[in-house]
Amino acid sequence: MSGLQFKDYGLQEDILKALEALSYATPTEVQSKVIPTALTGQDLIVKSQTGSGKTAAFGIPVCQLVDWAENKPQALILTPTRELAAQVQSDITNIGRLKRIKAVALVGKSPFAPQKIELTQKTHVVVGTPGRVFDHIERDTLPLNRLKYLIIDEADEMLNMGFIEQVEAIIKKLPSDRVTLLFSATLPDKVKNLCRKYMNDPVDIEIQASGITTATIDHALIEVRQAAKFSLLSNLLTVENPDSCIIFCRTQEQVNDLFRGLADLEYPCDKIHGGMMQDERFEVMNAFKRGQFRYLIATDVAARGIDIDNITHVINYDIPLEKESYVHRTGRTARGGKSGKAITFVTPNEHKWVKEIEDYIGFSIPVMPVPSDNDVAAAQEAFGQKINRQPVRKKDRSEGLSKDIMKLYFNGGKKKKLRAVDFVGTLAKLDGVTAEDIGIITIQDNVSYVDILNGKGPQVLQAMRETTVKGKLLKVHIAKK
Repeated sequence: MSGLQFKDYGLQEDILKALEALSYATPTEVQSKVIPTALTGQDLIVKSQTGSGKTAAFGIPVCQLVDWAENKPQALILTPTRELAAQVQSDITNIGRLKRIKAVALVGKSPFAPQKIELTQKTHVVVGTPGRVFDHIERDTLPLNRLKYLIIDEADEMLNMGFIEQVEAIIKKLPSDRVTLLFSATLPDKVKNLCRKYMNDPVDIEIQASGITTATIDHALIEVRQAAKFSLLSNLLTVENPDSCIIFCRTQEQVNDLFRGLADLEYPCDKIHGGMMQDERFEVMNAFKRGQFRYLIATDVAARGIDIDNITHVINYDIPLEKESYVHRTGRTARGGKSGKAITFVTPNEHKWVKEIEDYIGFSIPVMPVPSDNDVAAAQEAFGQKINRQPVRKKDRSEGLSKDIMKLYFNGGKKKKLRAVDFVGTLAKLDGVTAEDIGIITIQDNVSYVDILNGKGPQVLQAMRETTVKGKLLKVHIAKK
């Protein structure tokens, strides 16, 4: 660690205030190494484990470097999954909130038209999955001529999911005069080749870890027949009594079956997999983050893009068939230096996958005994008390930032020929309000949303009930979203 604090990097006051409100205290190792170098505009290859704080490592320099006055996208961030894109877009929005940085997510299984509309408005940062980003490029709905920064996040997972050719196709469309940052937990040859081909004398940064998986995770195997897995899971949850747990399955069908089984036992649980609609997946993830239920049953779609504090346990109901997936799954626990537990069920014919995983992570996973009837009976009372107790709502990191920001809804948008400048012009003329009090403005077909900063929301809300925008008196209230 360098010993430097965020204030030592020459960051703008708006970003420092946001970081403080978001409870970013001391830079993590990856942040302390990446931020100062990224701010100089050098290409970077960063090898760093999941959970090391790398989103802020590139998010802070991006928010610092983009020019607020420029209307077209200046930074493109590519991620392998829709969940990770949503997470990164949220983090960039929070870090850049007081600078009024607008970040847009472009992901599949979401309607194309609203994304197209958002891209016609002032947009500083685009975060997306390769397929949908390339689709927008091909349709000329994503302007590239002002793009200065490309960030490729989770590059090894892009390769695993078959996206690396699409990433290369996107790179070929981008301006050559740009800064490129690549982040990856591992650096396979194909990823190295991509770096050599498209990066300009990149700086290598490697964050050393005690192994390929975090030292604060307590790993264990339990040997079990397939038919006995559900009974074992029920007993294990009773004995372990986790506060917050992700249970990984191999297939969507297995997730659905296990969800029905646990729901029948009235366990507080929900599910997420690739066969669900995107809005539903986001809803489930947000509810899990808020602590509305304890057990999330998931396919590997949830092994990336889940950045949730205090997940105490990860259970591999089905052992992953790819060794990298084991690291990504178990990396959902023990984040931010906390400790956690990763327990994997293994059937008698699955030991070859255990061997592959152990060779990859560099140590043998200890076998733990199946919970005995006495263990389960002794734990039953405490388990019953916790499962019937209303979960404590988890605070969102952005709540500290949002206390002085009010998002207002107006019932007029593009179809009423309203533009962002119309709102800025009207609001900045109100008594006691300046342009610096007006945050991100999003204009849709029939509605508009405006962030009011610096605690000025209530007075703007009151004034706008009697003030017209471009000659139109609009309904206004506090936005629900």
